[in-house]
Amino acid sequence: MRTALVYHEDMTAARLLWEDPECEIERPERLTAALRRLQQGGLEQRCLQLAPREASEAELGLVHSPEYVSLLRGTQALDTQELRALSGQYDAVYFHPSTFHCARLAVGAALQLVDVVLMGAVHNGLALVRPPGHHSQRTAANGFCVFNNVAIAARHAQQKHGLQRILIVDWDVHHGQGIQYIFEDDPSVLYFSWHRYEHGRFWPYLRESDADAVGQGKGRGFTVNLPWNQVGMGNADYLAAFLHVLLPVAFEVTAWGRCGLGGAVGRGLRARAPPPPSPLLQALSAPPQFDPELVLVSAGFDSAIGDPEGQMQATPECFGHLTQLLQVLAGGRVCAVLEGGYHLESLSQSVCMVVRALLGDPVPPLSGPMEPHRSALESIQSVRAAQAPHWTSLRQQGSAPTPRPGTCSADGRTSLVLPGGPTFKAAEAQASAVLSSLLGQLHLHPTPPVRTAVALTAPDAALGLPPAVLHQEGSVPQEETRAWARLHEALAQDTAFTALGKVLHLLKGILDGQVSSGVATTPAAAAMLDVALRCSLSHRAQRVLCVAVGQLDRPPDLANDGRTLWLDIRGKEAAALSPFHVSMPLPGTTGAFLSCVLALVLPLAYGFRPDLVLMVLGPAQGLQEPYAALLAALLRGPAGGRVLVLVEQRTRRPCCT
Repeated sequence: MRTALVYHEDMTAARLLWEDPECEIERPERLTAALRRLQQGGLEQRCLQLAPREASEAELGLVHSPEYVSLLRGTQALDTQELRALSGQYDAVYFHPSTFHCARLAVGAALQLVDVVLMGAVHNGLALVRPPGHHSQRTAANGFCVFNNVAIAARHAQQKHGLQRILIVDWDVHHGQGIQYIFEDDPSVLYFSWHRYEHGRFWPYLRESDADAVGQGKGRGFTVNLPWNQVGMGNADYLAAFLHVLLPVAFEVTAWGRCGLGGAVGRGLRARAPPPPSPLLQALSAPPQFDPELVLVSAGFDSAIGDPEGQMQATPECFGHLTQLLQVLAGGRVCAVLEGGYHLESLSQSVCMVVRALLGDPVPPLSGPMEPHRSALESIQSVRAAQAPHWTSLRQQGSAPTPRPGTCSADGRTSLVLPGGPTFKAAEAQASAVLSSLLGQLHLHPTPPVRTAVALTAPDAALGLPPAVLHQEGSVPQEETRAWARLHEALAQDTAFTALGKVLHLLKGILDGQVSSGVATTPAAAAMLDVALRCSLSHRAQRVLCVAVGQLDRPPDLANDGRTLWLDIRGKEAAALSPFHVSMPLPGTTGAFLSCVLALVLPLAYGFRPDLVLMVLGPAQGLQEPYAALLAALLRGPAGGRVLVLVEQRTRRPCCT
């Protein structure tokens, strides 16, 4: 199986035994509601289901002091009054006689998930756990957190599996200061956190949660804090944070290398995997590997719409898109561990979207405006400025978004939504409507039965295909092929005519929801692209994004009616030739290519919201296969997985030789 799901019902045992309005939201129903939604959506059954073991005290000692572990062990024998008194010594914490057992299971779940992913039993997975962990520190519980599940998992991955580069992504709405403190001087762990900050006026009220807290000593630059200074951040803001801060840093190999990382152990880990087939043909099923070696996600969903803690507007599908973006890192080795999330429906749907993405299913398109708030852009710019001395990718001019006016309140402060008030009730009603609408979308757009298919002109080219990729040999009827071939003389020739029938068959499978994405080799790529575009618009697609790499001219009679966005990657200079025709040169270096994709291609794609992406590698395109694979993988998100890659056969050797 592709994805592991780690859960144990014993983690629902701990609960609040006295009245405490601050702590009552951390309740067992958080797990049961999420699990029930996974079961209803048929997602749990498709995962490798694992029951975790308790972490040993030696494993807890990878992060926590022996005295603290001993203190927690003693809570099993305390009565309610003693538990309440001990809880009062910490900030936003409650203990229960089952807390020690539950917390050891939560750590054990994270460790077991890391083990099965790094040993190759699964590609990725989710640990559905409580209590959460990212606030917990070496000698102190904090913010509902007892043991630091993700931090212990990172240390475990280093010690047991020899990993030397680990990325931790914390998208909980609260700053995970516990993880930051543990790794702030460690250049082997890159910690990224966004969090509600409000210029220090939101819990945990720490100066070191701001953007200029970048780590200590050798770890400077390996702590990346993105503070949200207003509530109401949504899908566009979260996406901008990934595209303009997290991913440029995560892709940057040279900075990891400056620490003496990437040695024999890392090479040995990669060497154990069998040699992959051509990257281009596995582009849509297994993106190429970049640093780091493992991605751990502190997956808190109090940053989602409807949550009373976060008061943010990001919808559940956004977390599926974020997960897809992370899967192009570390060879897809992504381990998500539940942190916060206190609106049960929002939490449950967000968990489902993450699991859908981990399973490789298409995720519904992002909803709402795709232009980030001014406050979000200001925060992103402050992070880039603070991190620029440490990361080359963040020094490049023109790769950061610019703020737009009119999204801040008059005094620049956040307008808080108070529980029980009319604004809160309106926000709750809006969240319920959005969540109901998303469930409707999932019923209307089920997962295609075939994830990736290829149509090849060379008979022996299919020999190197990954097992999950379908070699499609079907074709549309000859009469239909002949009708479309009349548009271009080059398509009437025997090989091109055969390829056209296969491409049209594959294209219709994608548009009809039978296939998620596809790759086709073809002669006459320019003519084939023109026909594929026209066929798409006449069939089901309302908006088509064409990404043309190489010597491929935009059809002169293509209307600027908003139904197509043509992106040329081959021009001599960047230019917006019309609102729906953008040209740019092919970047000559890895860094420039990544900057181009993250700062321009993906923002354009997400803003356009295409029903289909047609990506074509034409004559003299000059794009190396790993980069083509990466671009194809990243373009799956904006189009709900519907990507068709056409490869000019004449200018490239067969992909599977």
